[in-house]
Amino acid sequence: MNRDEIVNVMREADCLHSDAEVSAALDRMAAAITERLHDKNPLVYVVLNGGIIAAGQLLPRLKFPLEVAYLHATRYGDKTQGGGLVWKVKPTQDMHERTVLIIDDILDEGNTLAAILDYCREMGAAEALTAVVVNKLHDRKAFPGLKGDFVGLDVEDRFLFGCGMDYKGFWRNTLGIYAVKGL
Repeated sequence: MNRDEIVNVMREADCLHSDAEVSAALDRMAAAITERLHDKNPLVYVVLNGGIIAAGQLLPRLKFPLEVAYLHATRYGDKTQGGGLVWKVKPTQDMHERTVLIIDDILDEGNTLAAILDYCREMGAAEALTAVVVNKLHDRKAFPGLKGDFVGLDVEDRFLFGCGMDYKGFWRNTLGIYAVKGL
């Protein structure tokens, strides 16, 4: 991919949610997470790479003690279609009898998040919850009724980037939520 193509994707993209709208959604998420977890001493796992921006924006808004770690599980790599789950870095902290919060950028079909949640439960987590900036609206979820515990924004079913979501590896670093023109 050349730089002109990458720049052009942003230039032509549809802004679905501005930086300010995403920031307001993160404020709402932080309030809901605080209400639910302020006294739980949670273990927070950030899903790489998509969850980096979300966590960097969300964690400073949480004004209670928590432990932060990361994991790297992917079905996409640098592709636009998911495959089988690949653990690049499995969770390393002991989660037995802990409340675990998984932070990621998006709940699309949810296969990756569902597998991560299953793993946390297998490792003895007292409860495993998810916080996602974006919930993509469609009927292709990994199982009926799958939803995030803490969701910033519901977004139409398009090819999205921004706030951790990427376009061919680029544009994760913008806070707003964009859709590729025509997709």
